[in-house]
Amino acid sequence: MSTNRNALTREERFDHGMEVLTRVDGEAGRRVVEALEDINPELGHQLVAWAFGEVYDRQALVARDRQLVTLGILTALGGCEPQLEIHINAALNVGLRPEEIVEALLHSAVYCGVPKALNATFVAKKVFGERGLLPVTSK
Repeated sequence: MSTNRNALTREERFDHGMEVLTRVDGEAGRRVVEALEDINPELGHQLVAWAFGEVYDRQALVARDRQLVTLGILTALGGCEPQLEIHINAALNVGLRPEEIVEALLHSAVYCGVPKALNATFVAKKVFGERGLLPVTSK
């Protein structure tokens, strides 16, 4: 987006963020925002306008690298399985291969611990199964 983001209206920032969110997360991202409409629509707005429209759309990292970082952080945090499911799908959407995701989750066991890496891996197994990507062959 070539326009000065500071000059955009609140609605324009949201619309831009929704384009980015849809490109990365697809329908899963939209469902999260819709689920917030009756409880905390401002959180949904900020998620879209700020997190995706401003931060996620920065050019210093490509989308696949951002997803690798996101998978590592969500794995390290633990207890983020619903978000991991969305972001494993997003990682596939932006070009990561299942083998690369599995490798990143294996690598996370060293720094995050085996239980967290196991939980994340089982989320990946669910996503890969839903997308017809099992078995994953990695070395």
